[in-house]
Amino acid sequence: MIVAKSQRRWLNLAGVALVAALMGYAFYAQYGPLRLEPCPLCSFQRGAMIALGVVFALAALSAPRGVSARIFAVLGALVAAIGLGISSWHVHIQNLPPEKVPACGPGLDYMMSAFPFQEMIQMVFTGSGECHDINWSFLGLSMPFWTGVWFVALGALIVAANWTRLTR
Repeated sequence: MIVAKSQRRWLNLAGVALVAALMGYAFYAQYGPLRLEPCPLCSFQRGAMIALGVVFALAALSAPRGVSARIFAVLGALVAAIGLGISSWHVHIQNLPPEKVPACGPGLDYMMSAFPFQEMIQMVFTGSGECHDINWSFLGLSMPFWTGVWFVALGALIVAANWTRLTR
C-alpha cells in the first residue's frame, strides 16, 4: 500500500527507469551489433512505450494526490492498453500462415510522407511482410510478445502507483 507522496514519486520514477531501459535496449538492438531495423508496427510500439514513459515522468514530477493521481493512473493505463493492442496485433501478424502474410510494403518514413494520416495508419495495421518476420526471440517468444508483457506490467505499475489514496 502506498502511504506517502514520496513512495508515489519513487514508483513513478521506477516506471520512467524501466521505460528508459526498454527503449535503450530497443535502440541497442537497432544500432548495435544486432542491426534489427524496426518494422512499422515496432515503431508504433516504441511510440506507445515513449508515451507511457512521459506519463510516468509527469506523474513523478508532480507526485499528484486525489483526482489528479487517478487521472495519471487512467491515462497511463490507456496508453499501456493501446501499446498492448499494437503488440498483440503484431504477434497476430507474426503467427499468420505463410500464404496469408501480406506483401512487404513501403517503409514507415515513406508512408508518413506520401499518404494521408488515416491511410498510413490503415496500411500499417493491415501489416506488411516485414512485420511477419521474427528475427529476435527470448525463451521462444518474439520481441512484440515481450513488449506486450512489459505494457501489462507497466500499466499495472502506473495504476498501482497512482490510484490509491495517500494518507495525510
